[in-house]
Amino acid sequence: MSGHSKWATIKRAKGANDAKRGALFTRLLREITVAAREGGGDQESNFRLRLAVDKARAANMPKENVERAIARATGQGDGAVNYEELMYEGYGPHKVPLMIKVLTDNRNRTVAEIRRMLQRSGGQLGEGSSVAWQFNRKGYIVLERTDKVNSDDVFEVAVESGAEDVVTGDDTIEIYTDIDSFRGVREALLKKGYQLATAELSMVPTTQTQLSPEDTRQVLGVIETLEDLDDVQQVYSNLEISDEVLSHMEAA
Repeated sequence: MSGHSKWATIKRAKGANDAKRGALFTRLLREITVAAREGGGDQESNFRLRLAVDKARAANMPKENVERAIARATGQGDGAVNYEELMYEGYGPHKVPLMIKVLTDNRNRTVAEIRRMLQRSGGQLGEGSSVAWQFNRKGYIVLERTDKVNSDDVFEVAVESGAEDVVTGDDTIEIYTDIDSFRGVREALLKKGYQLATAELSMVPTTQTQLSPEDTRQVLGVIETLEDLDDVQQVYSNLEISDEVLSHMEAA
């Protein structure tokens, strides 16, 4: 999972740009809407909704926006939209496998946009489970390393509460769990007072694809273009990102 840490760093850097474009709020509101519609508006009993609201708070979304989205989803507000949650599989440039999570009110429009962008870049949509077998659905938690974050303590709390793997890097500590243990690990860390940079259910690749710096940047450009689509929530890949590419992107 060595490449995943670098991808998390890039996602954090991209977050500021997403917020400027307003794309981040759009994604978060859709996630809140679907979570509330499926599990109700009570955050204590609806864990998915609690995760979505936590992300919205971290992005400084106004409280009234969150409350309005929950009300609409639970039939207490006007203008409710029925979003459908889908996962598309495909290949980017250089046959890099992609899992594309979407929330859409028009699947025909969405699949046409994704297919067009992939084909334009030399990729294609996949058939059936042509890509999914290369990923596992895992709980994924990230803590940023600071003077107040002791990596040994984090490791102990995470493992004792059910984590499968803990990866300590220069800037972050990444924790991987199975689906059933994710909630318990997250709550154990929060109980200890740790601030979580990321806590989500993610598609984690089983292997990594290594490309040249130029080809890596090309694939990342396609991923960013896909994530700019209104209906796309997140794009997962197995791309290994070299230190050279990472340094270039952080300096940009």
